[in-house]
This record gives sequence, C-alpha cells and structure tokens, in this order.
Amino acid sequence: MDFIDGEVIYLNKPLQWTSFDLVNRFRYKLTRKLHVKKIKVGHAGTLDPLATGVMIICTGRATKRIEEFQYETKEYIATLKLGETTPSFDLEEEIDAVYPTEHITRDMVEDALKSFTGTIEQVPPVFSAVKINGRRAYKFARKGKDVELKPKTLVIDELELVNCTFPFITLRVVCSKGTYIRALARDIGESLQSGAHLTALERTRIGNITLDMCLPVEEIDAFLDNAIIKTID
Repeated sequence: MDFIDGEVIYLNKPLQWTSFDLVNRFRYKLTRKLHVKKIKVGHAGTLDPLATGVMIICTGRATKRIEEFQYETKEYIATLKLGETTPSFDLEEEIDAVYPTEHITRDMVEDALKSFTGTIEQVPPVFSAVKINGRRAYKFARKGKDVELKPKTLVIDELELVNCTFPFITLRVVCSKGTYIRALARDIGESLQSGAHLTALERTRIGNITLDMCLPVEEIDAFLDNAIIKTID
C-alpha cells in the first residue's frame, strides 16, 4: 500500500476517543513506520468522544476524497433514555431535568418516529462544532453563554425502533450528512411530552463501508507492518 501517494483505511473508533485522537494515533504510527517526518492524514466525518464505530481515514492524495465520503449516507444504532435531559443531549453533561414517562407506550414511540422520517428541520446541539461568528458553538456553551443556532435541513431515510425497554429505547437511524443523533434524541423526547438524552451511539455504516470492515485500533500496528512489508516486496 502506498500511504504517501494515498490510501483509504477503515477504522473502528473507540469510546472516549475524539476523532482527532484517532487520526493523530494513526498518523504517529504511520510516520514512524515509514520513517518520514510528515504525511497528510484526515478523516471523513466526525464522531463524538462518546460514540464509537466506522471512521474513514484518508492519507496522502486520498484526502481529496474526504468530502465525497462525508456526503455518503450514514447508519447509526442509538440508545436513548427517556424522562431525563442533559445540556449536551448525551452523557457528556449531568442530568439537568427529569420528566414523566408513565404515559409513554411503544405505540406512542413508533408513531413519534414517523414524524422524524424524511426531510426535516433540526436545530443542532449547542454543544457542537457548529460555528457562530467564527467560533465553535461548544466554546460558548461550556462557558454557560446563551447560544441560538438556526435549524438545518436534513434527511432521515429510515428510523426503526430496534428495542423498547422503558425508560430505554434503541433506534436504527439511516440519515444524511449533518444529522445530529443527540439532537434527534432531544426532539423525540419532546415529541413524547417528556425528555430524552443519548446514552450510547455506534456508527455502523458510511455508504457501503460497514463496521465489520473496520480495523480495531489494537490492530493498527500489525496492519501497517503487513501493508508496508508488502509494498517493499
């Protein structure tokens, strides 16, 4: 494999790692094994630290394909807890409010999901990388400043209820670029006249790239050693 000219690698991002952490780790190992000081490495589609799953890493000239991959349809498996909200809409922040859930039934959940399928408007989370006057929204949010973000148009192709064990529900989401699953959790909670936040998220697909095609971080060294040896041979 010619990493300097350009390659596309599929990795499984671990929990608690940022997308930047994963790119940094891969770049560090790659430069050391190739005995070069610098090499271009980027990723196609950010995942939050509390999310896991498919990440596409591009090297060299293949970084020009990043935008192409970013526009691919994505699939997620998301677990929501009903009846509680957090400022970040996930477990990054502490619970800030509790709501009733006794009135919620499986039928209500399935009916609510129908209203989020197709082309919808979604307000991004304030704890996000959306820019406001050139600065990331999360920088304002973490200082406790009020942030007002405009809704964005996006497409949710499929929204399936995989499991329903109240107060937890698990969803399979197939969606377009720019979809915040955390914001979807917020909106679903509100539509059920309650609240909700994300407790787990795994990206299982980007385009035709599925999770079973992705390399665990523990195997990066062996993968690079093998790939570089084959190149030399």
